[in-house]
Amino acid sequence: MQEPYVHKIYTNDTERHNAFPLKKHGFLGETAYSEQNADLLDKAIFAYPIKHYANQDGETGLSTDSIGKRGENFAVLEMDEFTVFIGDTFQMGEAIIQVSQPGPVSTKQLQNGLHTGWYFRVLREGEIQQEKDLVLLERPNPQWSIAACIEVMFLQKDDLKAAEDLYSCQHLGGIWKRTLRKRLRGY
Repeated sequence: MQEPYVHKIYTNDTERHNAFPLKKHGFLGETAYSEQNADLLDKAIFAYPIKHYANQDGETGLSTDSIGKRGENFAVLEMDEFTVFIGDTFQMGEAIIQVSQPGPVSTKQLQNGLHTGWYFRVLREGEIQQEKDLVLLERPNPQWSIAACIEVMFLQKDDLKAAEDLYSCQHLGGIWKRTLRKRLRGY
Protein backbone atom coordinates (compact mmCIF):
# COMPACT_ATOMS: atom_id res chain seq x y z
CA MET A 1 0.00 0.00 0.00
CA GLN A 2 1.19 3.48 -0.78
CA GLU A 3 1.29 6.34 1.70
CA PRO A 4 -2.05 7.97 2.46
CA TYR A 5 -2.27 11.10 0.40
CA VAL A 6 -4.36 14.28 0.53
CA HIS A 7 -5.06 14.91 -3.13
CA LYS A 8 -7.30 17.95 -2.79
CA ILE A 9 -8.29 20.33 0.01
CA TYR A 10 -11.61 22.18 0.04
CA THR A 11 -13.05 25.03 2.05
CA ASN A 12 -16.77 25.57 1.48
CA ASP A 13 -16.64 23.58 -1.81
CA THR A 14 -13.73 25.71 -3.09
CA GLU A 15 -10.42 24.00 -3.78
CA ARG A 16 -7.40 25.36 -1.87
CA HIS A 17 -4.36 25.31 -4.17
CA ASN A 18 -1.80 27.10 -2.01
CA ALA A 19 -0.31 26.28 1.37
CA PHE A 20 -2.16 27.74 4.36
CA PRO A 21 -2.10 27.48 8.17
CA LEU A 22 -4.32 24.79 9.69
CA LYS A 23 -5.66 26.03 13.03
CA LYS A 24 -7.09 24.02 15.95
CA HIS A 25 -10.65 24.60 14.71
CA GLY A 26 -9.70 23.25 11.27
CA PHE A 27 -12.38 24.07 8.72
CA LEU A 28 -15.12 24.82 11.25
CA GLY A 29 -14.52 28.55 11.31
CA GLU A 30 -13.30 30.30 14.43
CA THR A 31 -16.81 31.18 15.62
CA ALA A 32 -18.33 27.71 15.07
CA TYR A 33 -17.26 26.30 18.41
CA SER A 34 -17.12 27.44 22.02
CA GLU A 35 -16.04 26.05 25.38
CA GLN A 36 -19.57 24.69 25.84
CA ASN A 37 -19.35 22.83 22.53
CA ALA A 38 -15.69 21.75 22.53
CA ASP A 39 -16.68 18.38 20.99
CA LEU A 40 -16.96 20.17 17.64
CA LEU A 41 -13.15 20.23 17.55
CA ASP A 42 -13.40 16.45 17.00
CA LYS A 43 -14.92 17.36 13.62
CA ALA A 44 -12.34 19.96 12.56
CA ILE A 45 -11.58 18.20 9.24
CA PHE A 46 -13.82 15.91 7.20
CA ALA A 47 -11.97 13.43 4.94
CA TYR A 48 -13.58 11.36 2.21
CA PRO A 49 -11.91 8.80 -0.10
CA ILE A 50 -11.81 9.74 -3.78
CA LYS A 51 -12.37 6.10 -4.75
CA HIS A 52 -15.93 6.30 -3.40
CA TYR A 53 -16.82 8.65 -6.25
CA ALA A 54 -16.18 5.81 -8.71
CA ASN A 55 -19.16 3.68 -9.69
CA GLN A 56 -21.69 5.80 -7.81
CA ASP A 57 -25.21 5.42 -9.13
CA GLY A 58 -24.07 2.69 -11.53
CA GLU A 59 -21.59 4.89 -13.39
CA THR A 60 -18.23 3.52 -14.39
CA GLY A 61 -14.98 5.38 -13.92
CA LEU A 62 -14.14 8.25 -11.61
CA SER A 63 -16.16 11.43 -11.87
CA THR A 64 -13.60 14.08 -10.95
CA ASP A 65 -16.32 16.74 -11.22
CA SER A 66 -17.95 15.26 -8.12
CA ILE A 67 -14.88 15.35 -5.88
CA GLY A 68 -15.49 17.78 -3.06
CA LYS A 69 -19.27 17.70 -3.42
CA ARG A 70 -19.77 15.57 -0.31
CA GLY A 71 -18.59 18.45 1.85
CA GLU A 72 -15.19 16.96 2.52
CA ASN A 73 -12.22 19.13 3.38
CA PHE A 74 -9.70 16.46 2.39
CA ALA A 75 -10.23 14.29 -0.70
CA VAL A 76 -7.86 11.39 0.04
CA LEU A 77 -6.19 8.54 -1.80
CA GLU A 78 -4.92 5.21 -0.39
CA MET A 79 -7.31 5.41 2.59
CA ASP A 80 -10.81 4.13 3.31
CA GLU A 81 -13.08 3.15 6.20
CA PHE A 82 -11.38 -0.25 6.53
CA THR A 83 -7.79 1.09 6.66
CA VAL A 84 -8.31 4.14 8.91
CA PHE A 85 -8.66 3.68 12.68
CA ILE A 86 -9.82 5.81 15.60
CA GLY A 87 -6.78 7.54 17.07
CA ASP A 88 -4.63 7.22 13.94
CA THR A 89 -2.28 10.19 14.19
CA PHE A 90 -0.77 11.68 11.05
CA GLN A 91 1.64 14.45 10.20
CA MET A 92 0.78 16.60 7.21
CA GLY A 93 3.28 19.33 6.56
CA GLU A 94 3.80 21.03 9.92
CA ALA A 95 0.42 19.98 11.34
CA ILE A 96 -0.48 16.86 13.29
CA ILE A 97 -4.04 15.52 13.02
CA GLN A 98 -5.84 12.57 14.62
CA VAL A 99 -8.83 10.48 13.50
CA SER A 100 -11.70 11.06 15.94
CA GLN A 101 -14.91 9.51 14.54
CA PRO A 102 -16.74 8.35 11.41
CA GLY A 103 -18.22 10.91 9.05
CA PRO A 104 -21.93 11.59 8.63
CA VAL A 105 -23.92 8.37 8.29
CA SER A 106 -27.07 8.00 6.22
CA THR A 107 -29.08 4.98 5.13
CA LYS A 108 -27.54 5.29 1.67
CA GLN A 109 -24.00 5.05 3.08
CA LEU A 110 -24.94 2.01 5.15
CA GLN A 111 -26.31 0.31 2.04
CA ASN A 112 -23.36 1.31 -0.17
CA GLY A 113 -20.55 -0.32 1.79
CA LEU A 114 -20.15 2.04 4.76
CA HIS A 115 -18.85 4.95 2.66
CA THR A 116 -18.96 7.64 5.34
CA GLY A 117 -15.51 9.16 5.43
CA TRP A 118 -14.18 10.26 8.83
CA TYR A 119 -13.25 13.26 10.91
CA PHE A 120 -9.92 14.47 12.22
CA ARG A 121 -9.14 16.68 15.20
CA VAL A 122 -6.11 19.00 14.99
CA LEU A 123 -3.46 18.16 17.61
CA ARG A 124 -0.82 20.60 16.38
CA GLU A 125 -1.41 23.60 14.19
CA GLY A 126 0.82 24.16 11.18
CA GLU A 127 1.01 24.89 7.50
CA ILE A 128 -0.52 22.33 5.13
CA GLN A 129 -0.96 21.97 1.37
CA GLN A 130 -2.82 19.62 -0.94
CA GLU A 131 -1.06 16.87 -2.90
CA LYS A 132 0.96 15.81 0.15
CA ASP A 133 1.45 12.52 1.99
CA LEU A 134 -0.06 11.86 5.39
CA VAL A 135 2.67 10.25 7.50
CA LEU A 136 1.27 7.81 10.07
CA LEU A 137 2.83 8.56 13.46
CA GLU A 138 0.71 6.34 15.71
CA ARG A 139 -2.05 3.71 15.53
CA PRO A 140 -3.22 3.13 19.13
CA ASN A 141 -6.53 1.37 18.32
CA PRO A 142 -6.03 -1.17 15.51
CA GLN A 143 -9.29 -2.88 16.53
CA TRP A 144 -11.42 0.23 15.81
CA SER A 145 -11.48 0.89 12.09
CA ILE A 146 -14.02 3.45 10.94
CA ALA A 147 -16.02 0.56 9.44
CA ALA A 148 -16.00 -1.34 12.76
CA CYS A 149 -17.28 1.77 14.60
CA ILE A 150 -20.12 2.18 12.10
CA GLU A 151 -21.06 -1.48 12.51
CA VAL A 152 -21.27 -1.14 16.31
CA MET A 153 -23.23 2.11 16.19
CA PHE A 154 -25.69 1.33 13.39
CA LEU A 155 -25.72 -2.38 12.52
CA GLN A 156 -25.12 -4.12 15.87
CA LYS A 157 -27.25 -1.93 18.13
CA ASP A 158 -28.09 -4.80 20.48
CA ASP A 159 -24.45 -5.74 21.13
CA LEU A 160 -23.89 -3.85 24.38
CA LYS A 161 -20.47 -5.43 24.95
CA ALA A 162 -19.22 -4.01 21.63
CA ALA A 163 -20.81 -0.65 22.48
CA GLU A 164 -19.04 -0.65 25.85
CA ASP A 165 -15.71 -1.53 24.24
CA LEU A 166 -16.06 1.27 21.69
CA TYR A 167 -17.18 3.71 24.39
CA SER A 168 -13.99 2.98 26.34
CA CYS A 169 -11.79 3.96 23.37
CA GLN A 170 -10.14 7.12 24.69
CA HIS A 171 -9.57 8.62 21.23
CA LEU A 172 -13.22 8.39 20.13
CA GLY A 173 -14.95 11.74 19.61
CA GLY A 174 -17.16 13.12 22.36
CA ILE A 175 -20.34 13.15 20.27
CA TRP A 176 -20.06 9.42 19.60
CA LYS A 177 -19.15 8.75 23.25
CA ARG A 178 -22.32 10.50 24.46
CA THR A 179 -24.47 8.48 22.04
CA LEU A 180 -22.90 5.22 23.19
CA ARG A 181 -23.26 6.20 26.87
CA LYS A 182 -27.01 6.73 26.32
CA ARG A 183 -27.30 3.32 24.69
CA LEU A 184 -25.44 1.67 27.57
CA ARG A 185 -27.74 3.40 30.08
CA GLY A 186 -30.82 2.17 28.25
CA TYR A 187 -31.97 5.46 26.68
